[in-house]
Formats: sequence, structure tokens, C-alpha cells
Amino acid sequence: MKLTHHALALIAAAALAGCGSTVKLDEPAPVETRQPVAPPAAPAQNTTAPVAESKVATVDLNAQYTEQVRDKRVVYFDYDSDTVKEEYRPLIDLHAKRLNNDKKLALSLEGHTDERGGREYNLALGQRRAEAVAKSLTLLGVDAAQVEAVSFGKERPAVQGSGEEAWAKNRRVELKDK
Repeated sequence: MKLTHHALALIAAAALAGCGSTVKLDEPAPVETRQPVAPPAAPAQNTTAPVAESKVATVDLNAQYTEQVRDKRVVYFDYDSDTVKEEYRPLIDLHAKRLNNDKKLALSLEGHTDERGGREYNLALGQRRAEAVAKSLTLLGVDAAQVEAVSFGKERPAVQGSGEEAWAKNRRVELKDK
């Protein structure tokens, strides 16, 4: 068995000797040499030439938003409801963009009702309507400090008279700049 171990050791040593490298360590390895490429020369700047003015017009988003909301300031409600109708979502979205663009702006949200119902009930309903619009604005990123919900109940009708046409115009929230 000792002889088998010696024989295997000799075979392994011979195999390793046969796999040796033929590169001599005292000779330098071939290296590819290239000349560095210079970056392209920048054009000479003429300091006496006039600078071309930009033809891009500045955009005043505040003025644009203000113009867009100029005649869009009222949200109407159904009878005895404080739910903001889907048709007023674009109007509220536009006001939210305006308020988010300029954090110094603020709105007073004035809630109103028609003449039906008691004074206290209508004040509470007007407040809920104003707060519903305020919540819609804050959900669109408006800071709560930029909106103030107040109620006038039935005290400030937009239209005088009794009847559905007049009542429909009085059930509203007016969005007024502060």
C-alpha cells in the first residue's frame, strides 16, 4: 500500500511538471502602446460678439390660473345635500392647481342654502357644504390653512324668490379670494 501511495505521488508530480508555463519571468511581457487621443478643440469664444437673446417667453402660471378661474367660482348643490357633484370636480381641480402654485393665496369658501328650513339647520348645512369643498381642495394637495369654510345659511340669497329655479341658484358654495 505504501508503494501505491508513492506511485500516485510520483504521477501527480510528473503531471504538474508537465503543465508548467513557458513564459520566462525575466523577459518583459508585450504591451500595446497607443498615443493618447486629444479631445476636439473647443471653438474659440469671441467675447465681443453679442449674446443671442432667448426667444422663449416666460410663463406666469399664477396669471393663467387666475384668468381660468375668473368666472368659475360657484359650486351648486342638490336640495338638502352637502355632496360635491362630479360636474364640479374640474372647477375644484383648477382652484387647487392655483392654490398649490402660489401658497400665499387663500380662499374663503362661503356656504349658502335656499330659504327652506330653519335658520340653525341652514347655517349647519351651509357649513357642511363649504367644508365639503374645502376637503376636496385639501385632498388635491391644498394646505388647509389656505381655505376657510364659512356659512351664511339662507341669509345671503343669490336670487330672490320662491321656486325651484331660484332655490337651485341659492344652494351653493362661493369660492372667494381672501
